Amino acid sequence: MRKWVISAAVVVAGLVGTIAVVGTMLPQGHRAQRTRLIARPQADVFATISDFARYPEWRSGVHRVTVDGAGAGALVREESDGETMTYRVEVFEPPSRLVMRIADDTLPFGGAWTYELRPAAAGTELTITEDGEVYNPIFRFLSRFVIGHHATIDRVLSDVAR
Repeated sequence: MRKWVISAAVVVAGLVGTIAVVGTMLPQGHRAQRTRLIARPQADVFATISDFARYPEWRSGVHRVTVDGAGAGALVREESDGETMTYRVEVFEPPSRLVMRIADDTLPFGGAWTYELRPAAAGTELTITEDGEVYNPIFRFLSRFVIGHHATIDRVLSDVAR
């Protein structure tokens, strides 16, 4: 039994070490982007994504939002499944552009989300671009190979489309 426990510990340590080495070799920064057609007018889509206090009504996993300020410079604090994040609104240009940057430097990641809206024949073309940074090499590996850089963008686009 003792040899089995030692062997398992060595395998786990080796796996974690390999993940850390691979994570170190990955770039700290990444860009992920997706576009989706939303069957609503551009002004309506912008109103939805910029009404931060109402995120819990339509965004998966968001339970509470507090907003301090309005427009560019506003601070938006989201409480989601297991985490709280604060964003600063950097660009607020209705009805076509919104940029939000993570405003918490204690997290193992950071970056900005850019929402670009363009009118389309059947509604609005919404593009979300994540310019992210993952500081911890183990989280960098998980973000790239397990979670995927597009996972949250895909979820938000699906939520907006509903």
